Amino acid sequence: MELRVLWEDEYLANMQHTVIPSWYNRDGYLQSMATLIEKELVKIEKPEEVHIFFSAHGVPVAYVEEAGDPYKAEMEECVQLIMAAVKGRGIRCPHTLAYQSRVGPVEWLKPYTDVTIKELGKRGVKSLLAVPVRRFHYENADLLRGPNNCKGCSFVCEHIETLEEIDMEYRELALESGIKNWGRVPELGCEPGFISDLADAIIEALPYVGAMNVSSLEARQSLVPLGSVEQLLVTYDTLRRGLPAPVAMGEWGWTKSVETWNGRAALVTVVTLLILEVTSGEGVLHQLGILPLFH
Repeated sequence: MELRVLWEDEYLANMQHTVIPSWYNRDGYLQSMATLIEKELVKIEKPEEVHIFFSAHGVPVAYVEEAGDPYKAEMEECVQLIMAAVKGRGIRCPHTLAYQSRVGPVEWLKPYTDVTIKELGKRGVKSLLAVPVRRFHYENADLLRGPNNCKGCSFVCEHIETLEEIDMEYRELALESGIKNWGRVPELGCEPGFISDLADAIIEALPYVGAMNVSSLEARQSLVPLGSVEQLLVTYDTLRRGLPAPVAMGEWGWTKSVETWNGRAALVTVVTLLILEVTSGEGVLHQLGILPLFH
């Protein structure tokens, strides 16, 4: 996803916004991953002998070593945190992290997924559970200063890297390498714990809305009054009750209900005045000499 449009489009650049750079270490994400792994393990014969194989999307080494992208360090931490959540459920399996989808002549993060699968086969691993692991990241970009080839990468639904690259290419490679049992954890999709945690992340980031539009790092501060945020948090309670539907406004800035009753009141008033004018011969219209013209 190209994010440079945030700065190139004048309307979007002037919108108050903030960025949640990653969610790799959030508990909702970690527990959701542990749940998916646990569900797939029981489908494999002798789950206690399974080797959990994390395969992350790779990036060029230059992004990490030259541009300072923390992607590699955060992916390694992410896997450790997921495994801690898995072990917390009584599951004891060895694991490995590798990187897939490299293209072009430049060096990408190692170890490579295809090479690692072959090595695991040579080591005698017979059961492999592939886990596509993601961490929302911005490649080669300093979001606080503006666009610089900024790309976001985090697929949480099934796509070509899982359906074709992992399910077909890597599975075939694993079987050729002597691995007998192959399984793959599905992408997060709409896993309830994950979606709920993303909603929490957005709520937590609200006090910083607008900070991205401030040019000076020292000048960045909350541009949303804390009182407004607190009011919103009250509606976003533990029961996850939905916010009320927006009230439709009429042409004059009133709600449809108010405009309806205003119209009825005006109609009754006009009819009442006309009846008074005709029956009594007195009133504003007679005094102005308007009504007698119609006699």
